[in-house]
Amino acid sequence: MNRKRWIALAVAVALLVISVGIQISASVATSEDDDFFSTGVFGETVIEEGSPADKIAVISLNGVIEDTGQNALGTSTYNHKRFLRAVESAGKDPFVSGIILRVNTPGGGVVESDEIHDQIVKVQEEYDKPVYVSMGNMAASGGYYVSAPANKVIAHPSTLTGSIGVIMQGINIAELADDLGIDFTTLKSGDYKDIMSSTREMTEDEETILQEMVDDMYGEFVQVIADGRDMSEETVREIGDGRIYTGKQAYDLELVDDLGDLNDTIQMMKDDQQLADAQVIEYSAPYDFANWFGMQVKQTFGGDPDYSGLIELLRENNAPRAMYLYSE
Repeated sequence: MNRKRWIALAVAVALLVISVGIQISASVATSEDDDFFSTGVFGETVIEEGSPADKIAVISLNGVIEDTGQNALGTSTYNHKRFLRAVESAGKDPFVSGIILRVNTPGGGVVESDEIHDQIVKVQEEYDKPVYVSMGNMAASGGYYVSAPANKVIAHPSTLTGSIGVIMQGINIAELADDLGIDFTTLKSGDYKDIMSSTREMTEDEETILQEMVDDMYGEFVQVIADGRDMSEETVREIGDGRIYTGKQAYDLELVDDLGDLNDTIQMMKDDQQLADAQVIEYSAPYDFANWFGMQVKQTFGGDPDYSGLIELLRENNAPRAMYLYSE
């Protein structure tokens, strides 16, 4: 075998190893047992020195709230199970006296947002610990939903928040397919089995069914805000028409309690909860195989965002679903 063939064989083997590795990493990242290959222990980075017996834990919520685990490269996307565990871990930790959620998200799934909401309420009621929210650039729709039960909500004056409501979207390609001469054949067990299909127009009955679902979920959203912010349902519905608000506008509408950044939020918790000497720590994700492998592949491909984006796109589920999501 000549030199060129040896090189070609080596390249083929390398590509095979990378391909298998990506599949393993994706499986690990999205498996039911999210702790496989993981220490399961959250790291703690000290933000402000103080007494380790009286800690304030900062937990970040970044990205769209969806239960997709990590992306196929194990890097940087929101991990729902991990976030819930972080909140629960802070609640159980006897040395954590207060929790600050740093929320920076346009929202996301209805179920996932509700799970976070319930976890926050559990920490407050079962572990009797205050939870403050510090809003980042955006805390809209589901981002506001998860903030509503907090003991205190602080937004930056320029934060984009609000967008209170539910959205369900799909893509209809029926006319395009017709122009291209593409026919679709659908066999179904009931009239509504292919409701919101992308290959045909929606019927009035189907639109009524889906609108009733959206209205029901919107009612739950309104109730969460009414309970969390001590507002009347009428007031919430009046301001919760889907529009986006700046932090300053949200403050004027009493959707948030104060204006400031993360440092201001930390100081408020210290003052309010008599935690002047508290150590402020930030939780970081446990180091696992998926993260390690993702970094290796990212380095191999020069950190090309198009490559990781392509893999994420291939894993994307395009089925329509109801979302607490702000979309431009």
